[in-house]
Amino acid sequence: MKRIVIFGNSASGKSSLAKALAEHQQLAHLDLDTLAWLPITDKSPMPHRQSVDISVSEIDRFIKQNNQWVIEGCYSDLLIHTLDKCSEVIFLNLPIKLCISNAKNRPWEPHKYKTKAEQDANLAMLIDWISQYEHRTDTFSKTAHKKLYDEFLGEKKQLIDNQ
Repeated sequence: MKRIVIFGNSASGKSSLAKALAEHQQLAHLDLDTLAWLPITDKSPMPHRQSVDISVSEIDRFIKQNNQWVIEGCYSDLLIHTLDKCSEVIFLNLPIKLCISNAKNRPWEPHKYKTKAEQDANLAMLIDWISQYEHRTDTFSKTAHKKLYDEFLGEKKQLIDNQ
């Protein structure tokens, strides 16, 4: 039974790899971006995280509804709740420069942005965020991802490029 968790820096290729695996191996796919954030509204135009408890409940519901799956994201505080249920982890540990290149070349993500122009307007902030990966100590950091990877006792892979 395939139950795969993929994590890494922003623009490391998590979504692309998860989509490819989901299609090739007929797995249900959960992108944690779709449940980790509250919707942006006129009253709340800045992004805010959803409660971790609510996000974990949604992850649990997804896992109960699907026998085989791939879950991907950069949220160590959410991913930690999937590790006892997964069969494999993949840590996309790409160089910062490659992640930045991926961000510059990514197609429009309609599940995150209303328009491609809106996505492009966010690019400078995203590049700055990607650049901080190795220095941050938060749930999105390389330190947090390495800890997830190191502590997982099952099958695991660490990839350093998008090939």
